[in-house]
Amino acid sequence: MKPDLTEHTLESRDEYRGRLLHVKKDRVRLPDGGESTREYIVHPGAAVVIPVFDNGDLLLERQYRYPLHRDFIELPAGKFDPGEGELACARRELREETGYVASRWRELPTFYPCIGYANERLVYFLAEDLSFSGENMDEDEFLEILRIPFDAALSMIADGRIDEAKTVMGLLWYARFVRGT
Repeated sequence: MKPDLTEHTLESRDEYRGRLLHVKKDRVRLPDGGESTREYIVHPGAAVVIPVFDNGDLLLERQYRYPLHRDFIELPAGKFDPGEGELACARRELREETGYVASRWRELPTFYPCIGYANERLVYFLAEDLSFSGENMDEDEFLEILRIPFDAALSMIADGRIDEAKTVMGLLWYARFVRGT
């Protein structure tokens, strides 16, 4: 029989509530009966899209990320709006960020990128049969849209040019379990 490792919330309070992030500090009862505190970020979750062209090329984007003061090459992604379904978010983000739409969608596994300090979940989707619509692109996002052969993207992971966690995780998972490479 497995031991019960559950921590029970005794008290919970907001430390900070911003436009994107919500920080909480909870007092918890530990499995041994002791008490401790847990600080964590509440995140709405996000959809991550792996857009693949018919020839196997990937649709990626380069954008500046302020916290690290540099550009990153990433998969299209975005947070869930209140009441929005996961697939609806993925479709919206692909269209808004890249101007592309996909005719075929497949949900892939969900990953939790930072379980030690956040409840963020990333729901991955494979998007295929891509076509450029150019419609509904966000005016306030500054992105460069990239079309990169899949093997080149894997090389970019290997040499550190692609080093953003959700993208590395998604592309390596896709390479191993969908493409079988």
